[in-house]
Amino acid sequence: MSAASEAVGPGSGRAVRTLHEVRTLVRTTGRLVRTVDLSAAAATLTYFAGIAVVPWLLLATWTTTWGRSDDAAQARLLDLRVLVPPDMGARPAFDTLVQAGTHVSLVGAVVLLFPASFYGEGVRRACLAVLPEGDRFTGWRARILLVVGLVVVLPLLTRALLGTGGLLAPLAPEGGGGGVADLLLRILVGFTVLWLVLSVILTWVFRAVAPGGPRWWVAGVGALVTGSFLAGFLHGFQLFLSLPVDVGGPFAGLGFVGGAVAVGLWLYLLHVVLLVGWVFTRALEEQVAAW
Repeated sequence: MSAASEAVGPGSGRAVRTLHEVRTLVRTTGRLVRTVDLSAAAATLTYFAGIAVVPWLLLATWTTTWGRSDDAAQARLLDLRVLVPPDMGARPAFDTLVQAGTHVSLVGAVVLLFPASFYGEGVRRACLAVLPEGDRFTGWRARILLVVGLVVVLPLLTRALLGTGGLLAPLAPEGGGGGVADLLLRILVGFTVLWLVLSVILTWVFRAVAPGGPRWWVAGVGALVTGSFLAGFLHGFQLFLSLPVDVGGPFAGLGFVGGAVAVGLWLYLLHVVLLVGWVFTRALEEQVAAW
């Protein structure tokens, strides 16, 4: 009996300590979030995202032309339009993006890096608004670091997403699928791949672009946790696009205005989640440093 107690005791003690550390981490994150104006910081980041999100999508689309003709890349991407819900008019926007992105020149891609880099500045300024600290060259430092990091991995991440899309397209209703099993498989595989892709991006953002510079493994843990929520959130946005709702209704039938407002609102909510994830990562770094 004594030997059994000794065997169970250390494991039980570790479980208690782990539970205590997790509770402390959650309380610290909640305390930090409650003491700042998270809404204003998320709005700041959403403004910069409004400048940068389309250039990044165009750059990702442009990388699909590497090693193949523009028309071949365009045809391959248009095969994936079956994964875009048609009800709210998202497919014409997808087609326009593909058409423009697959015909960007090298000079055009270099020019796109300038507006795309604004997202890095938005991330750093929003994080400094949440947890202020001394900082120099905020804008240029964040913009350069974001571009340097993402340009390296963007082609690989884009190929991972497109490869997954090619596997999932036949499971969509217009691709020949449409059953419950197909839907569940699309959600499971799509969520997992998007989660991992976002985690790679967020690891760099939390480690290098945002202030604080946590340890690499801490940034990775924070990225995995935050990325899981963001992947679920983006799947929710896809569900939103499948609703037969006239977004132009509140704006006297101006659908393009309603669409822009709807996308802006979703971006704002996404950035609230992103900033909470960054606060969680900072809290984890502080807790690790205190061990």
